[in-house]
Amino acid sequence: MEYSHSDAELIKQPIGYWSWAAYKAVVTRTRGALDEIGTTQPQWWVLAQVARAETVKTRDEVARTLRGYLDTGPEAMESEIDHTIAEGWITEDAEGRLGITAEGRAFYEKTAALQDELQAERHADISDAEYLTTLKVLQRFIHNTGGNAWHH
Repeated sequence: MEYSHSDAELIKQPIGYWSWAAYKAVVTRTRGALDEIGTTQPQWWVLAQVARAETVKTRDEVARTLRGYLDTGPEAMESEIDHTIAEGWITEDAEGRLGITAEGRAFYEKTAALQDELQAERHADISDAEYLTTLKVLQRFIHNTGGNAWHH
């Protein structure tokens, strides 16, 4: 791969720009691929939370886990949960417990396979050690600037 600058020049490049550019590229690619199969990234998050749960989760538990993802917010997550119910992918009982339908399970499997393909695409020519270092460095940047980030 050809890099944008020499090593000496890259050392002086702003992390804010490059982390933003990486975010924009990854999220744009992910959301575009999900759109092609008829869903959004937040709907995928909801579906994955319900499909992968070892115990039944309530709407509140799912919304609480996801509302901070990419600045989605609580109102948007409620709407995305409603959409996954309207699509027939999940159900909600009177106590707010969410369950996956057969149609939802099939769509989850299709979407999970796409996510695996996207993960492989993003990680091409990047070793696990490089990836681990990258995440640790990004987390140190967050810590050093007083930020707070967490992902399930």
